[in-house]
Amino acid sequence: MELPEDCLRCGACCFSAAIRYVPVTGADWSRLGRDAEHLAHFIGNRAYMKMTDHHCAALELRAVSEGGCTYFCTIYAHRPQVCRDLERASPQCAGERHVKPSLATVPRDSSSTILNA
Repeated sequence: MELPEDCLRCGACCFSAAIRYVPVTGADWSRLGRDAEHLAHFIGNRAYMKMTDHHCAALELRAVSEGGCTYFCTIYAHRPQVCRDLERASPQCAGERHVKPSLATVPRDSSSTILNA
């Protein structure tokens, strides 16, 4: 599978049907600051990022002029540690892209909201 030119053109790691996909630690919650209350939630006694249309609620899909979209993390500087630890082109990244190969086309074909730049 070919590696996308950058993470903004992939976004596979930000998508999941699971509601317990991105765990949020106490340090992550603090780093999120005011955004924590509307982007994360507790399930039992554990916190997770909220999911919207099967992607992280902090992910913004932005239309690009040549068609398709880019995947923009609105909290990149404050993102959870699990997101910080996932390196582009790492075996974990390759695993995400292998398990979710068609995600690059999902936003164009689904009801996800794509913002026009």
